[in-house]
Amino acid sequence: MHDAYWPLIIVALLAFGFGSVTVLLSTLLGPKRPDPVKCSPYECGVEPVGNARKPFFIHYYVIALLFLVFDIEVVFAYPWAVKFKAMGLWGYLEMVVFIVIFLLIYVYVLGRGALEWE
Repeated sequence: MHDAYWPLIIVALLAFGFGSVTVLLSTLLGPKRPDPVKCSPYECGVEPVGNARKPFFIHYYVIALLFLVFDIEVVFAYPWAVKFKAMGLWGYLEMVVFIVIFLLIYVYVLGRGALEWE
């Protein structure tokens, strides 16, 4: 059974080795000609304006992260639905607990007002 993993290990080592060698060679052989334009924060020619540490609206990112969390629920629910009959009552109860946890998270998020777009 362990012999089946060798091709995967070899491909992973080749991928890691290729990436490492490529980065190392580009660091060693690449030209190093720094100038003030390249060392500036933006190479597009526009000077930075204002403070980079001002607060910004993060509500979009919160909703995106919540979408990922609930999307993961669907990723786990699909294989469960495919093998529903084979798992029997125990598999059903496990999924009920899993969905109840996500419902509690959803109620918590609604209570905190994270889904309200103001």
